[in-house]
Amino acid sequence: MGIKDKIRIIDGFPKEGISFKDVTTLIQDGEGLRESVDEIVKNLKDKNIDLIVGPEARGFIFGVPVAYALGVGFVPVRKKGKLPYETIQIQYDLEYGSDILEIHKDAIKPGAKVAIVDDLLATGGTIGAVAKLVEMVGGEVVSLNFVIELTDLKGGEKLEKYKVNSLVKYDV
Repeated sequence: MGIKDKIRIIDGFPKEGISFKDVTTLIQDGEGLRESVDEIVKNLKDKNIDLIVGPEARGFIFGVPVAYALGVGFVPVRKKGKLPYETIQIQYDLEYGSDILEIHKDAIKPGAKVAIVDDLLATGGTIGAVAKLVEMVGGEVVSLNFVIELTDLKGGEKLEKYKVNSLVKYDV
């Protein structure tokens, strides 16, 4: 059984017309979680990564074990007001409205090679904002890594200046 076989699909969630890809069934399966992390690590192993960055919350789930396996640190990106020290923030557009993400302003040393890890690439808005935050604090985004990519939403096209690696792909 592969990674794709361990992702539950729920049609009509959160609203009619959406085919939700539920990663919780993958992360509760020890073999599936290990395979996902190992595949991301394999992609990053020879890229001389200094740090892994992951947005809350599912970027934490996959990003921390990837950082551990590579022997590098992990930097969280969180919603506004959740980090305790001085931050840099970016506002980005959502389907209906906008949101703000933050990173500690001293979390990444200038020139550090950074890989961003998250569970899902859809429209690319969140990860585009995370990548800009990394660059704003002086990091170099080497790779964007996802367990799932929803290809019909064309997020990869919005992120074409970066190397994108997705373990499984779905048409919406």
